Amino acid sequence: MILQVVNKLKKEYVYETLLNYGVNYDNTWIYDKIHHEINQFCSSHSLQQVYIDVFDQIDEKMKDALQCDCTKYAPGIEILSVRVTKPIIPERIRRNYEQMEEERTKVLISIERQKVVEKESETQKKMAIHEAEKTATVSNILREQKLKEKENAMELQEIENQMFIAHQKCLADADFYSATKEAEVNKMKLTPEFLELKFIEAIANNTKIFFGHKVPDMVLDQRLLVGNFLENVSQQVHGERQMKSDDNA
Repeated sequence: MILQVVNKLKKEYVYETLLNYGVNYDNTWIYDKIHHEINQFCSSHSLQQVYIDVFDQIDEKMKDALQCDCTKYAPGIEILSVRVTKPIIPERIRRNYEQMEEERTKVLISIERQKVVEKESETQKKMAIHEAEKTATVSNILREQKLKEKENAMELQEIENQMFIAHQKCLADADFYSATKEAEVNKMKLTPEFLELKFIEAIANNTKIFFGHKVPDMVLDQRLLVGNFLENVSQQVHGERQMKSDDNA
């Protein structure tokens, strides 16, 4: 196992450090110390752990261990980096570990690939859900729009029906009013004078004129006929009015 340690001595601590530990201060606090820390680390870990499982953590652990003692006893020394190479082991064991590391790497790659596939599947699922929600939203909007159009059409038809009914009612009212007024006018015309006039007009239109000194016995005094007719009509009208008056009473 090869160890590389890069350190720096701070300017303000040069005199104190050299006074206490000499020019070979790094032998005491770095090289001798690193070997001690490596022995402690390897004794508490298996070959599998040192060579495979936690090998990538050795550099930082060694750096932290060295810096901790330097800060406490030799604060002028700053550990910049530590690099530890893999230990030399028998070829057969090394191949086995390399195969194990290769398999471990394949497993990790497979796991990462599976994570990617799961992430892509989750993304596609979310996209499908989003698309379905979008489609459902659009469908609801279109359905509500169609319902609104039908409601507007029904309201418009209702308004048109009401306008038609109102128009027909106005026409019926007008016809009724006209008929009522006409009846009232006709009723007002039923007077003896008006009937006498109409009767005279009818007689005048149908009167025959006879010439000669002999007049047929069937020719009567037209004035007499008119008088009798008007008297009958007057009695009839008076009787109808008397009956209405009795009904109202």
